[in-house]
Amino acid sequence: MTMKRQAAELGRIRTGYSRPHRDPNKRPVPVKSTTFVFSSHSRDYVAAAAELWGGEVETWTPQNQKIAQYRVISKASEIRAILPAGDPLSQSYEMWSGGGCARRCDGEFEEKTRQPCVCLARYGENWHLRSPREVCRPTSRINVMLPELPDLGVWRLESKSYYAADAMAGGVDTVLQATEGKSMMPVRMWIEQRTRVADGETKNFPVVMVVPSLPKLRHALSGPLSTAAALDPGVLVGRPAIEAPRPDYLAEARSQRTEAEVIAVWRKADQAGHGSPELLEDLKRIAADIARGVDPQTGALDDGEDTDGLDEDGVMDVEIVEDDEPPTTSDWPAVAQPGSGARS
Repeated sequence: MTMKRQAAELGRIRTGYSRPHRDPNKRPVPVKSTTFVFSSHSRDYVAAAAELWGGEVETWTPQNQKIAQYRVISKASEIRAILPAGDPLSQSYEMWSGGGCARRCDGEFEEKTRQPCVCLARYGENWHLRSPREVCRPTSRINVMLPELPDLGVWRLESKSYYAADAMAGGVDTVLQATEGKSMMPVRMWIEQRTRVADGETKNFPVVMVVPSLPKLRHALSGPLSTAAALDPGVLVGRPAIEAPRPDYLAEARSQRTEAEVIAVWRKADQAGHGSPELLEDLKRIAADIARGVDPQTGALDDGEDTDGLDEDGVMDVEIVEDDEPPTTSDWPAVAQPGSGARS
């Protein structure tokens, strides 16, 4: 009960890689990629990605690690994926060192020490403009399924771009609003190159866009999807728009106590476009039962001994009011057509 249940991580998706420095004594040079990079401990997974999206499989050892993996710098700047149910995105400000994660912060409090944000306290509101060696970096991680690759599991995409974090979160929030986190959602993911000019300085940075991939917008806004629809959105082409559930007018009518109240239920149904000859006849029968003293919920006949509403002295506490004459059967429409909007 205390362990997290999550799908197996099959590999990673990146938007950058590193190349060796010309000086072998210096650190590798980071490169921003215009296409997706796939890496995994399994050569089969990377080979399948290379076959699907191009590129050459190579052996690769991440920095500060000793275990070799496999990597392919693909030729695809756009891929199709599936977001699993739940919230697949996590975001935090993090600082890593040779000993692992030294700080993880939500922008207000540091998770490990529960102290106020160190970067904000030291450098002020524009702390994110400082060198990554001085401050935490915004880290966004999103898990996706790649249905065209082998085995059941997720691939993790990680971005450390400050400006890309909002774009990624916005796309995922759109999906969660549509599915309420209750189902999978097919998405398109692509690398979009953007430019930002601030204080006379131009910055180029990649943004990973995550957008629901469905035939029409209404399909993305009509609630959770089936697994079949997530795998093949084409099945939604003929899917009708989801209608709001229709109220149970018969149950509402049976809870009333006068014919006038039952007539009011009919008017409500008719104005909502739910009126029909069948519903009208059913409501008339319920009203007739009430007029004869029959409880429409139990079918019991009122024998005049009902003590509902009596006080401790056996007196009925009622309020006498002057009103128009009670409605009669003439208040029912002579002919009922769906959505006729009949009035008495």
